[in-house]
Amino acid sequence: MNNKRKIFLSKFISKHLRHEPETLGLTLQVGGWVLVTDLINRALAMGVAFTHEELCEVVETSDKQRYSFDSTKTLIRANQGHSVPVDLQLTAVSPPHVLYHGTAEQFVLAIKDAGLLPMQRHHVHLSADIETARRVGMRHGKPVIFAVDAPVMYEQGIEFFQSDNGVWLTAIVLPQFLTLLNS
Repeated sequence: MNNKRKIFLSKFISKHLRHEPETLGLTLQVGGWVLVTDLINRALAMGVAFTHEELCEVVETSDKQRYSFDSTKTLIRANQGHSVPVDLQLTAVSPPHVLYHGTAEQFVLAIKDAGLLPMQRHHVHLSADIETARRVGMRHGKPVIFAVDAPVMYEQGIEFFQSDNGVWLTAIVLPQFLTLLNS
């Protein structure tokens, strides 16, 4: 499959597993799962045809590992980033010493004022390393990186979760837990 098709399919799948499952007539099960056959058949009914093999290639080669199959490869889900209600069945875990958030320079003042908010998503997304945070920040302009004092937040009862693709999630990060790094 060529790269253009792979990107198209990844965006299509992301849209329907994270934001608009109902437009394909899908209902996210507990854990965010949908039947692979339902996804393929309902996409085909909307004029977007792809095979199980193509879907596997999209899942396996996604640089951000956005999707997961269950052990039988009959169910698929987006690992995080949902804007629709879904219980991903994540378990709260102790975070590493520091986490990072990459954003664009134009958002720095708002973040210093209000902290990191989930906006249209269920959680704030954090990275375990600076380079990943920088790549995330580059999507919207000149990147800047905030360090997050995750252990202090955790000690104060704020929960952290780690999705299947390694993204760290939390409800909110207040300004006092953020340090702007030189980028």
